[in-house]
Amino acid sequence: MTTTPWGATPTRAASGDAAPGVATRVLAARVLDAVIHRGRSLKGELATALAQLADPRDRALLEAICFSALRQRARYDAALQSWLQKPLGEKDGDLRSLLLAGFAQIDAMGLPAHAALSATVEATRVLGRPHQAGMVNALLRRATREGFPESDPAAAWPAWLRKKIGLDWGDRAPAIFEASAHAAPLWLRVNRMKGTRDDYASRLQAVDIDSTADGNLADALRIDSPVAVSALPGFAGGDASVQDGSAQQVADALAPAPGARVLDACAAPGGKAAHLLERDPSLRLLALDVDSRRLDRVRETLQRVGVAAEFRAADAGDLAAWWEGEPFDAVLLDAPCSATGIVRRQPDVLLHRRPEDLVALVALQARLLDALWKTVRPGGVLLYATCSLLKDENERQAAGFLARTPDARAEPLDDRYGHDAGSGRQRLPGEQGMDGFFYARFTRAS
Repeated sequence: MTTTPWGATPTRAASGDAAPGVATRVLAARVLDAVIHRGRSLKGELATALAQLADPRDRALLEAICFSALRQRARYDAALQSWLQKPLGEKDGDLRSLLLAGFAQIDAMGLPAHAALSATVEATRVLGRPHQAGMVNALLRRATREGFPESDPAAAWPAWLRKKIGLDWGDRAPAIFEASAHAAPLWLRVNRMKGTRDDYASRLQAVDIDSTADGNLADALRIDSPVAVSALPGFAGGDASVQDGSAQQVADALAPAPGARVLDACAAPGGKAAHLLERDPSLRLLALDVDSRRLDRVRETLQRVGVAAEFRAADAGDLAAWWEGEPFDAVLLDAPCSATGIVRRQPDVLLHRRPEDLVALVALQARLLDALWKTVRPGGVLLYATCSLLKDENERQAAGFLARTPDARAEPLDDRYGHDAGSGRQRLPGEQGMDGFFYARFTRAS
């Protein structure tokens, strides 16, 4: 695509009487401040901020600033440390965040310097810091002139997690850190109930959006330039959905038989269930999730693409709370995990993840595997998947399950799913343009 979705004039309501272009920068600084300095969720903060902007291009700009600033946070912090004679204090979180937002516009996003500078400097005043507008202006101009000092992408990762990635992946670790610091392409899943992938690619081309098909992904198109979903033909009607290529491969790895009884055990937000049903609407699929509010999102996802399922809110590991005893032909456990394979899509993971989180997640994954295995019929299949890179959650988790489950057999997956990883396969972030993902397919002895 030859244009970006950025560049509209933000609504003044988002920041009082702010001049055009300023409101989005103010909101970006507030979102980043909450995420970086107060431990808040990027997704949650963005949801609140985006509601204050009416134009979809403004919303796309806000998202792009926040994601770019978080992905390159280590580089920009290194620049601030080098350029400031006196470091910013604990009470300067909003100012630091505004500077990161300004740097992201100049550097990662490549916006025209004059627009980024003027709007960001004015945002300093809106934030109640008029006496520091000159400093912000000087720092942004220096960034425009000099660029940014080189920084190791690994510096963005907390030391304990950086060490685990190094131990697990050795000489592949630098590529993981590098890939995780850059924006991912936009992957679309074409709804085969509504038309073919080639037809949809032609519809994209008709509105000047270039896309690329992947021979290993039957329903996928990749778009390498930023595009607002509102610009995608038929998106609201379910003709296509946003879903990374790695996540789309779950349907291939599970491969339920036509009309099979299927359980999606941790179904939210619903993309994988929707994909399975788009391929075979005759599947008898139960979408299960522990959070009833997240299950509502699954309902909305399936309704948009035009498929139907049964829904139940319950802890998948507590069989007495939801399972009535009828076994499933195929079970998908897309397990809660560290999300280390999707840092480029969820950069706040690096700010919020703690070592104790991993301990709890590994225990939860094992509990879910053991419980859900009981629901698989003899001869049936369970697919264990995560968006993690850590072997404790993936290769070693799968090995532990096999060791304690005599009637489970690992069914080999081929190299379309990534590197050999014990009884499963591991894709690393950026490989084939996809997210980091783990797959292990287990069949139950008849």
